[in-house]
Amino acid sequence: MGIIESLLTAISLCADCLAVSLCSSITIKNINWKNVGIVALSFAIIQALLLLVGYLFGNALSGLVSKVSHIIGFVLLLYVGISMIVEGFRGKEEVRDLNGARNIILGGIATSIDALAVGVSESMAGQTTAGFLPLFIAVFAVTFISVVAGIFGGRTLGRRFGRAAEIAGGTVLSIIAFCVLLLD
Repeated sequence: MGIIESLLTAISLCADCLAVSLCSSITIKNINWKNVGIVALSFAIIQALLLLVGYLFGNALSGLVSKVSHIIGFVLLLYVGISMIVEGFRGKEEVRDLNGARNIILGGIATSIDALAVGVSESMAGQTTAGFLPLFIAVFAVTFISVVAGIFGGRTLGRRFGRAAEIAGGTVLSIIAFCVLLLD
C-alpha cells in the first residue's frame, strides 16, 4: 500500500474517532492539553493495535484461504465502508462520556473495530509487513490528530460535520475494497 492509499485509509478509519471526539467534547470536564493528549493517545494506540491484530490474524489465516483472500479482503472492506455510510445517514447522535479510563477505552474500541477488519483485509490482500508499516503509522498519527482536532473543535462542528465525515470515510473504504478485488 502506498503513502496516498495509507493516508486515505487512515483518514477513513478515523472518521468515527473524529465524530465521537467532536460530539463528546462537551462531556470532558477539563479540556486541556494533558487530558486531550491522554484521550488522543489512547484512541490512537487502540486503533493502531486493532489494525495490527487484524493484520496478524489475517496472516495466520492467509495460508488456509490464499485462493480467496482477495475476495475476503473485498468483503471486509466493503462491509466496513457500507456500515460507515449507513451509520452516517442514520444520523444517530452518539455522544460518549470521555471522562475516566474505562470510558476512554470503551470509546476507543467502539471506534476501532473497523481497523481490525481493515487489518485482516490488508493481510488477505497479500500486503507485506514493509507495505503495512506506512498504514500502521498513518493510522496512529491521523487518529491522534483527528481526536485532538475533534475535542478542541467542539460541539458545533461535531453536529455539523460528524455524519458527513463518516459517510466520506465509508465511501473511501468501499472504493478501496473494489480496488482490492479488481487489481488482484
